[in-house]
Formats: sequence, C-alpha cells, structure tokens
Amino acid sequence: MAVKIKTQNGTINITNDVIATVVGGAATDSYGVVGMASKNQIRDNVNVILRRENYAKGVVVHQEDNGISIEVNLIVSYGSKISEVSKAVQSKVKYNLETMLGVTANSVNVIVQGVKVISD
Repeated sequence: MAVKIKTQNGTINITNDVIATVVGGAATDSYGVVGMASKNQIRDNVNVILRRENYAKGVVVHQEDNGISIEVNLIVSYGSKISEVSKAVQSKVKYNLETMLGVTANSVNVIVQGVKVISD
C-alpha cells in the first residue's frame, strides 16, 4: 500500500518501503538504539540487527483515514533508559515523517525486541 497525497498538480504516492526507510533512519539515529529488529523476531526466534536496506522488515505501517500508524521494532543498548529512548524515537519518527514526507503519524508504537551489551 501507499500513502496518497493530493496536490493541485496531481497525486503523490509514497510507498511503505519509503516510509520504513525514513522511520528506520530516524530510529537508528536516536541515542540508545543499537539497531532495528525484525517484526517476526519473536516468532522466528532470531536475534538479528537489520541493516539499512532491510528497515522495512522492522517497521509496520498501518493506513488510517487521517494518517498512518507506525510500529517500530528496536534493539536498545544495555544501560540506556528504555522509556526515554522510546519517547525520543517516537518524537524523532513523527518529526521526520512530517518534515520529509508531509505524512502525519497518528501513533508511533515502539517495540523493544532486545537489549545488546556494547563492548568498548
């Protein structure tokens, strides 16, 4: 599915993969986030950090009447305050979607799939 934005010059279609890339970039740039996790990680029992080209596997986009709803699956670093990291990710994702794509996110749900110890 794609998000359709109507303008005076025509229609702009933004695919879910583009939205997932923007969401993934915003999430992984946030402090305390190690990387993205697959949305099927619990079912598949695999602990893999997704690379940039696979962000769509860690982001779920739900179409709604007046915007979209996002689910972001993350792996956070050990010792970071998960609630604060999640709030920062939510804010950054909403901001980036609105400024880069002109899309309103009604909700950004952060799902922490794991915690990783980062060695110095």
